[in-house]
Formats: sequence, C-alpha cells, structure tokens
Amino acid sequence: MLKAKTIKRMLAKRIQGQILSSRKILKNYSHDASLFELTPKLVIEPRNAADIGAIVQFVNEHRDHNPELSLTVRSGGTDMSGGAINNSLIVDPTKHLNGIGRVDEDEINVEPGVYYRDFEPITLAARQLMPSYPASKDLCTIGGMVANNAGGEKSLIYGKTDKYVKQLSVVLRDGKEHTIRPLSGAALRTKLKEPSLEGRLYKQIYDLARKSQAVIKNSRPKVSKNSTGYNIWDMWNGKTLDLTKLFVGSQGTLGVVTDVRFKLVPAKPLSGMVVAFFPNMDRLGDVINAVLPLNPSSLESFDEHTLKFAIRFFLSFRKTLGLKRFVLLGLSFIPLLNKLLRYLPNLPKLILLVEFEGDKQAEIDRQIKRVQSRLKTFDIETHVAADKKHEEKFWIMRRESFNLLRKNVKSKHTAPFIDDLIVPPKYLTQFLPRLTEIMERYEFLYTVAGHMGDGNFHIIPLMDLTDINERSKIEPALKEVIELVVKYDGSLSGEHNDGLIRGPFLKDMFDAETLKIQQQIKDIFDPDNIFNPHKKTKADWQFSLQHMRRRF
Repeated sequence: MLKAKTIKRMLAKRIQGQILSSRKILKNYSHDASLFELTPKLVIEPRNAADIGAIVQFVNEHRDHNPELSLTVRSGGTDMSGGAINNSLIVDPTKHLNGIGRVDEDEINVEPGVYYRDFEPITLAARQLMPSYPASKDLCTIGGMVANNAGGEKSLIYGKTDKYVKQLSVVLRDGKEHTIRPLSGAALRTKLKEPSLEGRLYKQIYDLARKSQAVIKNSRPKVSKNSTGYNIWDMWNGKTLDLTKLFVGSQGTLGVVTDVRFKLVPAKPLSGMVVAFFPNMDRLGDVINAVLPLNPSSLESFDEHTLKFAIRFFLSFRKTLGLKRFVLLGLSFIPLLNKLLRYLPNLPKLILLVEFEGDKQAEIDRQIKRVQSRLKTFDIETHVAADKKHEEKFWIMRRESFNLLRKNVKSKHTAPFIDDLIVPPKYLTQFLPRLTEIMERYEFLYTVAGHMGDGNFHIIPLMDLTDINERSKIEPALKEVIELVVKYDGSLSGEHNDGLIRGPFLKDMFDAETLKIQQQIKDIFDPDNIFNPHKKTKADWQFSLQHMRRRF
C-alpha cells in the first residue's frame, strides 16, 4: 500500500499544481456540510486539465496494488450529502481552475472552481442569468452546482442546472480531456463508429438507452425535480443522445468536469413579493395549490425557528453583508417587526414568500393583488415587499437559514439526513401531517425551509451528535421518512443529491430493473470505481454509518 508521502513525491513529478498534506489541511477537507467525515491522504490543487489527467493516470497505474486509491473533486465544501469527501485523494479546483469566459449572446464558458458569487455579476452585467443557483449561492461553486444538478428559488419556472448545460469538458478514465454535448443525426452516427474510448462510451450508452426505453420511461420520478441516481430519463429522446444529462448530477462519479458551457436566460429587471404569515401549517398544502396557478417565479418558505434564529443572531449578518447593507437591512426590519408583534408571545409557524418577476411593474402588481385575494379566503395575513430592496431581508433569512444554524448553535449540530425530500404538491395536505408526526415522535428540534411550489422541503434537525441516544434516532427516523416519501410518489432528493446519506437507499426508490440500469451507467464510465467511490450506486449504509461524525 502506497503511503501518502510516497504518493506525494511521485505525483509531484507529474503535475504542476500544489499537493497539500498538513494535518490542518487534511482535517479541513475531511468533512463538508454533511454528517460525515473521511480524512483524505492528500489534497491536490491542479493547475489545469492536464494535471487532472495525470492524477487519473496515476490512480489507474497503481490501483491494482492499492485498491483504495481514488479521487474526489471538492470545491466549496457546501455539500450536505457527504458527496465531496474521500479517504484517498481530494482534488480542489478553486485555486487554479477558476476562469470565466465572456458572455457570447446567451452562452458562457466557465471552469468548475469558480464561485457562483463571482460568476453572477459577470452575467448580470450582460443582463443575463444562470437561474438554477441554490440558496448557498454565496458559498458554492459552479462545479458543485453541476455535480449535484443544483436548483433553488427560481427552479419553479426555470428548472435545474441540467437544463442550462450546453457542453462539458471532462477528464475520463483514460486521463484525457473529452468534449461531450448533445449529438444527433450524422454527428451521432459518426461518433458511434469511432474506435476511441469516447466513441465506445457513446455506443454503450446508446445501446443501453434504446434497449431499456420502456423501463426508463416508466421509472421516471413523479416530481418536478430529482437529483437521485443518474438522469437516465433525459439522456436519449429517440433522436438525440446527450451525455451531459448523465454527468450533471453525477457527483463526480463518472469523470472530472474541467469546463462548462452554459446557456443563460434574460435577467428580469423587476420583481415584487407577497409575504404570507401562517399561524399554523394546517392549510399549507391547500394554499400552495391555490397559489401555483398564478405562476409565481418563486414560492419559498422558512419556519418560525429560522425566523427566531435570524432575530437572535441578527448581528452575524454584518459580516456577510458589509456595514452599509447591514444598516439598511436593520432599518427595513422595523415595519416587519411591527407585524410580528401581533403574534406574540408566539411567532408565525411558517413564512411563505410568493415572488413575481417581469419587465412591467403593473403586471407584477396585478399578480400580487391576485395572491392577496386568494390568501384572504384562508384568513392569512400578508405583507407586500414591492421591489428587490424590500425583498432582500426575506431572501437573506431564507438563504442563510442553514448557515445561521451551523455557525451559531454550539450545543447542537445541524443533522442533514432528511434535508431534501420532495413530493408532488397535490399530496401535501396528506403528506405534511404524517411527516410532522414522525418528527414530533422522535422529539426533534428542527427547522423547515424549502421550495414549496415544487413540494421540496429542507428539514434540518438540530441534534447533540455526541449523545449516543440522539445518534440512534437517525437511522430509524430516516427509514420512516423514506417510506413515507416513496408512498406519496416522491423523491429522496430534489437538489442535494445522494452522497453517503441517500445513495444506500436508491433501492427503496427504484425497482430492480431501473437500479440495474443505474449501476450499468457507473460501470460503463468507471468500471474500476476510481471516481468518488461510496456514492450513488456504489454507496453502502454500513460504510456511511462508520464514518458519521462524532465531534464538531
């Protein structure tokens, strides 16, 4: 078995980038935002795609005598499923693979190590937007968004990341960089005849897709978005073979993405929001089903616990926003606090954000009035945030909810193990009471936020994970929630993907034939399992349990 020092010395002769091995660095990279911890042997900052290719070739050469040798790409470290950690080699592209191209009409090339917060201003300067950004938009990278098939507050009308990926550059198992994009007609026929690795991969996927059309069609999750498994449902439409659909959302288990070409959408200049305050969640499902036909651009929420944390730790926003924005935010809270005083000694159980975007303020105002009219029938109090400036405080609370918990609650730790379930909105009136019963029976303190228009909930329990009695709740509660989600035609993940937490339970979502196709996808691209092992179809619950964090 090669030792870390030996690997470092051998790799240093092959690559231009840095190889890091200090105890502090390895500890920092041993965990992401999930429940899990895996300490890597080395952290590598590749300088270019050639470096990544050299790492892949090194792993291939030494894999026979070092079966645990593998590589996992990690960028922002915001992954909540344990998808960005590994006990072998971690590849971090943020230092060098962070180039951003120019906006070319409605398309742009960008490297995976770019933070979305640095990417968005460039697109907005051209009045364009990549709309699938997640709530962690100030922390995540483009590579992570592609790896997880990210979605967020605008997914209700714009869809997820896979919809905007036009082309990918990827390093495959041969250590070479390849370009993949949708192919049809003569271009596809030519590709299928190529004797190269790329040609053989296209041919294998093409044959699998055609042979399994009926099974694939019937197994599509019945939800508006899904990040479980590989996206086998959109790789072949009868005319076009699109391998980007498999790579987006694959969590780096098929190869390493080195460049992304995105399609952008026009950024809407105007917006307005109705904020609805729910004294309880009894009618939440009915309200969502009443508001959805009005086609809001976003339908988001956060609960009373998140609101309490936002008020309690309000000063922590200063570092995030800067002094000027922080002061303006504080002033804008005054009218809101006056409304909240009416609920004392309690607070609203849930705050629902209904946003409309457009080019004409008059149309936005009309939609806001329609929402208010519909909510009156439910006896729900509303507040109007008429423009982006007045909306900001609500978006900050929604987007920062997880970070508020993670950074400020020292006695308990965020435990994201049921953090991304999604069910069709039509079932919410039946589903939510049953979900609440499970959470209360296990006596969880938890926050709820999410994308209500999709029926996509982010539920984050706060737990003392040093307490064995608390830890023992995780597995049975997780299994009960999985059973409930599947019963209501849902998916275990709308956005956050499988990783170490949900990968072991793909068998609960898919039948044996569909799961076999999923496994074949992995085996076609990565038969030796060198790319991000223990995730997706290669996940194992006992392995995950063994690597659950005990100290924070």
